[in-house]
Amino acid sequence: MTFHSAALGREMPYRAFLPANLAVGQQLPVVYLLHGGGGSFRDWSNDSDVAKYAQQGIILVMPEGNSSYFMNAVEVAQDKYEDYITQDLIADVESRFPAKKDRENRAIIGVSMGGFATIEYALTRPDLFFFAGALSPAIDVPGRRFSVKHIEQWWRFRRIFGPMGSKERNARDPFVMVQSANPGATPYIYLTVGQKEPLFGPNRRFAARLKQRMFSYEFHTEPGGHDWTEWNAQIPGCFTSLLTHLSQKTN
Repeated sequence: MTFHSAALGREMPYRAFLPANLAVGQQLPVVYLLHGGGGSFRDWSNDSDVAKYAQQGIILVMPEGNSSYFMNAVEVAQDKYEDYITQDLIADVESRFPAKKDRENRAIIGVSMGGFATIEYALTRPDLFFFAGALSPAIDVPGRRFSVKHIEQWWRFRRIFGPMGSKERNARDPFVMVQSANPGATPYIYLTVGQKEPLFGPNRRFAARLKQRMFSYEFHTEPGGHDWTEWNAQIPGCFTSLLTHLSQKTN
């Protein structure tokens, strides 16, 4: 389905999965699933069996993010992807579906690029979600320096995050934000990474920062790489944790 995003000024697609049977008047928690770079809103349902979790009594929403890191781009004024997700998408979902409309019934989970945004939103918009699952998040992207080998990527990061060392870029760096974010207000963080991927080191360091500042979190690794084989191995644990925390809030 599509809807008009005021933030982006155009129609944007997303997929949604609901339980097969709903009682009259029943309202459900919502889990937003963010795809990785180079992917699309179709990835979660095409490359995993995540749709089955809708039968646990939740709505699954999978939006399109292009290659935006789901951020408001510093140097491209019309690319307000964070506003599109946190304002337009949530409003559309909550008006279209039988969704509960409070923080305690919203969760967000992302892979790679989407995992970065999940951590970003957890630290900067703790009012929106009670649970944030980040699978192989590209946690170090704002700190990546110039590389001739990856010059196209470097320019894309600059357009999104701003120049290296700028206040705009630092404001989007999880390693900077985690030092000032309020652990008591931040959503529960479920962090995973494959032991054979380049992001293993950065994510392990980020988990250490979470521990140091006493955030509520868990950190898991599997002997995999940066792909859907790894993420499919991590999804069951992530949803078990999500559903456990959700049940604790409703009991």
